Amino acid sequence: MISLELKIPPVLLVITFAMLMWAISWLSPGIAVPLAARITALLVFTAIGACFSVSGVYCFNKAKTTVNPITPNAASALVTSGIYRHTRNPMYVGFLFALIGWGLFLANLYALALTLGFVWYMNRFQIQPEEQALDSLFGSDFLAYKREVRRWL
Repeated sequence: MISLELKIPPVLLVITFAMLMWAISWLSPGIAVPLAARITALLVFTAIGACFSVSGVYCFNKAKTTVNPITPNAASALVTSGIYRHTRNPMYVGFLFALIGWGLFLANLYALALTLGFVWYMNRFQIQPEEQALDSLFGSDFLAYKREVRRWL
């Protein structure tokens, strides 16, 4: 079996899940929700997601460490300040919020349920390998950070 660990850029994964959610919404019955409510949910959740993601990138840039999720072993600093005091993965939390907003806009429970698949995939194939690399790089500092801050929220 080919290992998928760190192979698919998270942004591409978000696009893939969004397309799958859209396809499912076409193939299965949705919920009757007024368009204005659906648009509001999409905008609110996407804005919250953007705040998380941008905050994460800002903190990485401020610490002058890599933002590239494919090469976590290139990290030059363990970032624990800013948004990283509340979540170890603010960029992924941001992506999840955007997907939840998309699922709410689609008004389809099956499409919305795919966000659970996104969380599972990210935990298994992205976050676990990243955490292994950070553990190798930062040892006890990273272990202490993991004890203090949740992976998601």
